[in-house]
Amino acid sequence: MASQLRLRSALALVTGAGSGIGRAVSVRLAAEGAAVAACDLDGAAAQETVQLLGGPGSEKGAPSGAHAAFQADVSEAETARRLLEQVQAYFFRPPSVVVSCAGITRDEFLLRMSEDDWDKVIAVNLKGIFLVTQAAAQALVSSGCPGSIINISSIIGKVGNMGQTNYAASKAGVIGLTQAVARELGRYRIRCNSVLPGFIKTPMAQKVPQKVLDKVGDHGWRAESFRDPICLGFRENAVHSGEQTVDTQ
Repeated sequence: MASQLRLRSALALVTGAGSGIGRAVSVRLAAEGAAVAACDLDGAAAQETVQLLGGPGSEKGAPSGAHAAFQADVSEAETARRLLEQVQAYFFRPPSVVVSCAGITRDEFLLRMSEDDWDKVIAVNLKGIFLVTQAAAQALVSSGCPGSIINISSIIGKVGNMGQTNYAASKAGVIGLTQAVARELGRYRIRCNSVLPGFIKTPMAQKVPQKVLDKVGDHGWRAESFRDPICLGFRENAVHSGEQTVDTQ
């Protein structure tokens, strides 16, 4: 049993926890013994995730120390800062594991893409990860606690994809951001890694054109299968400034 509870004393903050990869990650972290702060733009969806985690935290109004749901728009600086304050107030400590899964798509070919669709994707996928990473790092450094920050990028950030210039740019930015942050925070015993999934069958993927889905076929992963890469949060699997590609083939 001990081997299954490698995060018994950890507090994990997961953004985008209301569905898809974020929900699957939350379930895995809870199974490893972590208390989970599940955050999503959709507060009701975050609460649904908490209900799936079981234990006393699956009930609203549970005492501090159990799982809890939080609503936040991570693309807004004040909201991201307040999220970390709320998590610390609820659990009486900063999260030692932070997994940024929040992300959106607004797909269109370059010649037709609007500035608004570009800005929205960059704001959530890149700026949002910057803001959460910054707020979490500030909280950890202030408390003197070590930690692990895991940012979900995408293989698209490496190879690009037609109709996704905004998404590809945002995910490439996450890779560079993570590498730079890892260099800065290592002295504080804070690790920062990125995970680059291939195609994952999530609610966000429902917006992908059918002809693209047809090419993927049965090779896409279910979000529930996206678990081993999150082992980067475990000390015995420590990686610093790492980058893990998750193939779907």
